[in-house]
Amino acid sequence: MSTRPDVSALGRHDSWDGVRAVVAGFGVSGFAAADNLNHLGAGVTALDESDGGPDSERREKAELLEVLGATVRLGEGATAALPDDVDLVVTSPGWKPSAPLLAQARARGIPVWGEVELAWRLRDPNHQAPWLCVTGTNGKTTTVQMLDAILRAAGLHSVAVGNVGLPIVEAVMDPAPYDVFAVELSSFQLHYTDSMSAESAAVLNVAEDHLDWYSSMAEYAADKGRIYERVQRACVYNVADPETERLVREADVLEGARAIGFTLGMPGVGMLGVVEDILADRAFIEQRDTSAAELCTLSDLASPAPHFIANALAAAALARAHGVSQSAVRDGLRSFRPDGHRIATVAEIDGVTWVDDSKATNPHAAQSSLQAYEPVVWVAGGLAKGARFDELVLAVRNRLRGVVLLGRDRDLIAAALSRHAPDVPVIVVGDDETGPDSAEAKRGSMERVVEAAAALARPGDTVLLAPGCASMDMFSNYAARGDAFAEAVRRRQQP
Repeated sequence: MSTRPDVSALGRHDSWDGVRAVVAGFGVSGFAAADNLNHLGAGVTALDESDGGPDSERREKAELLEVLGATVRLGEGATAALPDDVDLVVTSPGWKPSAPLLAQARARGIPVWGEVELAWRLRDPNHQAPWLCVTGTNGKTTTVQMLDAILRAAGLHSVAVGNVGLPIVEAVMDPAPYDVFAVELSSFQLHYTDSMSAESAAVLNVAEDHLDWYSSMAEYAADKGRIYERVQRACVYNVADPETERLVREADVLEGARAIGFTLGMPGVGMLGVVEDILADRAFIEQRDTSAAELCTLSDLASPAPHFIANALAAAALARAHGVSQSAVRDGLRSFRPDGHRIATVAEIDGVTWVDDSKATNPHAAQSSLQAYEPVVWVAGGLAKGARFDELVLAVRNRLRGVVLLGRDRDLIAAALSRHAPDVPVIVVGDDETGPDSAEAKRGSMERVVEAAAALARPGDTVLLAPGCASMDMFSNYAARGDAFAEAVRRRQQP
């Protein structure tokens, strides 16, 4: 009877010969995991239900790995059964624990890691660059990109990785070592991460999301809280979201780690906050009992939206915990510009401002976006992913000039509006006007959305695409949805 190798004892400088690894899912992180395990000498089998088509990038990557000696099985049925001889399963983050392949692995006592867990174990023992980690229902990508900008302004060789930028295993295995990693982690990635010890970590917020993946909010929050386990320096939490502080209190951190709050109000001792128009630090200065250090002004930021300011404070807290200077925080935040489809102004037409926040793919994100504008014509709808909208509507109803709804789960939002904001005009773009059938159909449906929003808006109003839902019922992703909205708005500008 053969003895299974102890993969938990292996690192980047050990021999992985004889280790039989299955990589479940062959997307960006799956390919990175398979490629690097193959490079280390493991016998790799990569499995995915999608083959991407004969000319796809996925198929090209599969052919490359097969040339290098790995086995790749793509297509329907490829993931139904776990191969007989397996020592390790590395899963893509979107896979539910109940997936048959993962359930079979657990039943056979085979370790199941995520790509993040693999990356943590493959760090160079001679140059272990610290991880500054960020999670939360909303704002993760913006905060990590802000953090990366600050670290670079401080002269550090930094990179944004994880759920944004490079797959983290690829960055960790780079022969040119980094000084520090700015790491975005989703709850899915954290679910499959067991040994990571971030230098500092932040949970930005915890709100209802991914209830099509989790059986309860408690499970979702618990996975978010895993980011604080074994933190070395600072657990950064949102003063306005008590759940984030609760997760800090329950975490098992290393001795000496501090709890650091961020707030849009006046900061208490051990916090970062806002004093008049200044982002101020009362956590990382010696005289924090009696004074605060200026980091930057609100005018230094690309947006005055409250959630954007909160993201900047969280990024600043992580950077300051790492020892970055006040001036580097200022310079990094000054230089930062958010990616497209995040509170991006598209146009101003006849006194009405049109804003694309297609990245607001859940109710919490939509609420944050809506609270930055008043009065507003709200464009919403798509795939709700199990979310509800009553709390959102109650919070923003007094800001609404009107609402335009589209997408598969638009009726959920319409029902919440009927219950809590019955006087707000609602225009529904119906079944015959939506659908993923063709580019022309998508263009036509979004043009009708923009036409309806223009009919509701008055000079001084903002028309805001903040769908509160995912996009895949009509569009390939949130960017395609935002592009369709922006194009429809710009066509309206044309004479």
